[in-house]
Parts: sequence; C-alpha cells; structure tokens
Amino acid sequence: MTQDRIVAVRAACEQLLAEGNDVTFTAVAHHSGISRATCYRDRDLRTVIEAYRSRHGDMLTLTALADRIDNLTQALEAVARKVRRQEEELRALRQSSGPTPSRGARRSPPPAAD
Repeated sequence: MTQDRIVAVRAACEQLLAEGNDVTFTAVAHHSGISRATCYRDRDLRTVIEAYRSRHGDMLTLTALADRIDNLTQALEAVARKVRRQEEELRALRQSSGPTPSRGARRSPPPAAD
C-alpha cells in the first residue's frame, strides 16, 4: 500500500512540475488524492515530496512559508492529541491501580533496633 502511495505522489510531483506549478504538500495531496496530513506525516512520502521541492528550487515565498507553517501546525496538533490521549491513559491506569504515595512523601522510618 505504501508503494502505491509513493507512486501516486511521484506522479503528482511530476505532473505539477510539467505544468510549471510549485510542488507543495497541498498541491501534491490534491493531485494524488492522498491527504495532506498523510503526505506530511508519512516519512517516505514526505521524503519524495521534499526531493522534488528541492529539485524545483523551493523558493521561500509567503505562500510557501504559510504552507510550511500550516503543515507544522498540523503535525504539532497531532502530537498534542497523542500526548493528551497518553496522559488520559496514564490517569486511568493510576486510578485503577489505587492510591499511590505522593511525590516527596516520607516513608515511615524502619523500627529501631534494641
């Protein structure tokens, strides 16, 4: 399945370049039918897109910067969702295992030897 996506992304990049358009994650997603988030998060797809972008001379226009910021924002939001989910799982695990001593709480000293 990943190989099919790579082929679709490469074809979209080639088509964009042939038409004289910039290779952006948004444009590749539109032409390939693969979501922009998937293009950005999938390491193999991202590598292909970035290779075509560098060949084309990725100019830092306002549109390109806005596209990059949008992509980074989506990635950050995905990481934040994952962290929240993991925090919820930890909270549920702690509640199911019973009370735990709080941090910094002192343990009672061992009985004195007579």
